Amino acid sequence: MPRKKHSAEQIISILRQAEVEQAKGRSVEETCRELQITPFTYYRWRKRYGGLKMDQAKKLKELEKENAQLKKVVADLVLDKAILKELAQGNS
Repeated sequence: MPRKKHSAEQIISILRQAEVEQAKGRSVEETCRELQITPFTYYRWRKRYGGLKMDQAKKLKELEKENAQLKKVVADLVLDKAILKELAQGNS
């Protein structure tokens, strides 16, 4: 079964629909079946996106992307530093 890639906005919308259905007295399993997601996915999304608004979710995605870029830059700099240190020790 191919995986679906949902945007943060779609996830928040699905979570809101699930909240409405559960407020009507439906179980989590019934709600998930209707929304075509697994209960595991529902709980994972709720843990990560529960209580977020659309603009907050967009900001979260932007910050995660920026964080990944910064981690890559730091890794490159650490590698450069190790190479330079090795070269400096070899010249002594």
